[in-house]
Amino acid sequence: MLDNQSKPARSLWSSRFAFIMVTAGAAVGLGNIWKFPYVAGSNGGGVFVIAYLFFIALIGIPAMIAELLIGRRGRQNPVNTLATLAKEAKAKPAWQGLGWLGATTLILVLSFYSVVAGWSIAYVFFAFKGIFINATPDSIVDIWQSLLASPIRLTWWHTIFMVLTMAVVALGVNAGIERASRWMMPGLFLILIVLVVYAAIEGDFAASAQFLFAFRPEDLNARAVIDALGQAFFSLATGAGCILIYGSYLSKETDLVKTVLIISILDVLVAILSGLAIFPIVFSHGLAPESGPGLMFHVLPIAFSHMPGSQIIGTLFFVLMLFAAWTSSISMAEPLVAMMLERWNISRPRGSLYVGIFAWILGLLSVFSFNIWQDVKIFGKWGIFQVLTDLPINILLPIGAFLFCIFAGWIMPDTATEEEFDGNSLSVYLAWRAAIRYFAPAGILIVFIANFF
Repeated sequence: MLDNQSKPARSLWSSRFAFIMVTAGAAVGLGNIWKFPYVAGSNGGGVFVIAYLFFIALIGIPAMIAELLIGRRGRQNPVNTLATLAKEAKAKPAWQGLGWLGATTLILVLSFYSVVAGWSIAYVFFAFKGIFINATPDSIVDIWQSLLASPIRLTWWHTIFMVLTMAVVALGVNAGIERASRWMMPGLFLILIVLVVYAAIEGDFAASAQFLFAFRPEDLNARAVIDALGQAFFSLATGAGCILIYGSYLSKETDLVKTVLIISILDVLVAILSGLAIFPIVFSHGLAPESGPGLMFHVLPIAFSHMPGSQIIGTLFFVLMLFAAWTSSISMAEPLVAMMLERWNISRPRGSLYVGIFAWILGLLSVFSFNIWQDVKIFGKWGIFQVLTDLPINILLPIGAFLFCIFAGWIMPDTATEEEFDGNSLSVYLAWRAAIRYFAPAGILIVFIANFF
């Protein structure tokens, strides 16, 4: 067993509820709000949901347990944790490079995520001011296009979101991250429930349920299976060190398996409730359930423009998006700030400032990719924003998740992983070890390879 007595006192989550809220916040992001409902509806409805839940159980949950286990055992930032545990396992110190890979992934994702989340803040104000009321579809599209065309406005909203994120991280584990998640996550669920009830009353709820849950086996092709596998893999925020750092603040008494099951249920619930909140409104207005930013910033504002109470409902929807983005971005920044604190003895407030400034500067590349650099192509093929999103999400994140599974399943001694499963039955531990050694790595490889075809 590692000797943690020699390490400085480390903050711990005040309760399992607090840990569930912050970790669910890390897992629940913008993808839950728009991507899961659309992908499910487009790939067989209920059949896709069943496949997704199967892959969550086979890959997502074991991978999340693995990363939490690594974090709790190492009790440090990702780089130091991996160096310490590699030494314990008498493995090569190069494993700490996985921590650096995660840090690179996080800073890239945080940079563009802040820009996208900034759109949500802008639309909170647009909805609150009633800009969408009785607006024509063309004028709503013009609002969206004029926002993207303005580097000053995009930079302003990007700046606000980055300040919001780093201010919470600067306050610390308990006073900042935990306190913020304790009210943001319940707030997110409350808003979702209000929106679902409203959608059931004002929208076409039957068409939405049919789109999401109808059992259409003929639609479940190879691409749909890959999409279900990929959604399961990405939905629990594993692969970059976010979950690891949250695990490092987790008490030894917390049951990893039961806690991860609860977090996974909450994550899936948000995705399903989002579909039931969004698509009744979309279908009742005869609009196309397209994916991506178009659904959030084109289609829904058009629907909001002629709905009773649309000013309140539109504002609540974009606040929901803001909360989902905010909790996720906090989890991205925390491992980076922890590295500043533990590796270079930089204070948390100053480390938060450094990380925020660096991510903000990188984010300007995304800002300018929509306007003054929109014609710039990397290797004459890819736009700047596409590179900044695809590189970390489709390449770096799967590599990191694969290596975390290999480290937990094959590098760490069985005695070490067994200790972290203390309180669980042997069969539960053996099932997890089989999943983390074989099924999870194979699934991640399939997703990784599929991204290139």
